[in-house]
Amino acid sequence: MAGRNYTVVTEFFLIAFTEHPEWGLPLFLVFLSFYLLTLLGNLAMIILIHKDHQLHTPMYFFLSHLSFMDICYSSVIVPQMLAVLLEHGTAISQARCAIQFFLFTFCASLDCYLLAIMAYDRYVAVCRPLLYVTIMTERARLGLVAGAYIAGFSSAFIRTVTAFSLSFCGNNEINFIFCDLPPLLKLSCRDSYTQEVVIIVFAIFVMPACILVILVSYLFIIVSVMQIRAAGGWTKTFSTCASHLTAVALFFGTLIFMYLRDNSGQSSEEDRVVSVLYTVVTPMLNPLIYSLRNKEVKEAVRKALSRSKTSGWP
Repeated sequence: MAGRNYTVVTEFFLIAFTEHPEWGLPLFLVFLSFYLLTLLGNLAMIILIHKDHQLHTPMYFFLSHLSFMDICYSSVIVPQMLAVLLEHGTAISQARCAIQFFLFTFCASLDCYLLAIMAYDRYVAVCRPLLYVTIMTERARLGLVAGAYIAGFSSAFIRTVTAFSLSFCGNNEINFIFCDLPPLLKLSCRDSYTQEVVIIVFAIFVMPACILVILVSYLFIIVSVMQIRAAGGWTKTFSTCASHLTAVALFFGTLIFMYLRDNSGQSSEEDRVVSVLYTVVTPMLNPLIYSLRNKEVKEAVRKALSRSKTSGWP
């Protein structure tokens, strides 16, 4: 690359979904409705957990933080995407791009950690029921959540500094819905091998490590459940885990497809569809998953609606 002139990039231009201008308004309305549902659903889940004393348990304590992260997660991405759709592309400074990348990485990492912590919580509840209260104390769950926030911040900070130590030059168009790593690496005008290695190493400590914790936890849960002879015991145990497993499958499934696969010959169109799934659709579905598949949440919703009627609400 020596001896060639390049224009240093100080801002990027997001152009996702702009190949079909006629799709701009319909997609804008669809994603806006998804975003509003995400905000309302997750906020309702947080309020419900706070108000209902039966939900003041470690599992729902972790779920409230997951709902809060889903709100932040979507808010980092969707408003920017709506601006791109409405304006058929929008400029974003390198500093703002770095901030968005940091916040997205922080929220995504924290979601991974929280889902892993919730799997461990289910393991203790099913496999060590007599010790659950002494293991999952208030101090322990606060420590687990604080550790997740610290680890998420550290990982996001190092990955952001590493990614934006690259030099960007030439074409400044990002054909993606936000400032994510794969499209940014395509704009680098020098070898990015060292940065990619650092970023991948830290990714290994987040996604695969969390997946390992989840798999090991559910392996012990399955072994424990197999020892339960009563069919009702099987049903009750799996009903408490079904919501969490569904959320794990949705979130990690799309992330694995996006980041832990061979990127050679990858399709930008395909990447954009997958990115919409884990940044827009999954945060919207999580409250629905936990409310439809969880008897305790459904009972809390029923009681909240009953109180609303008795209070004279229409």
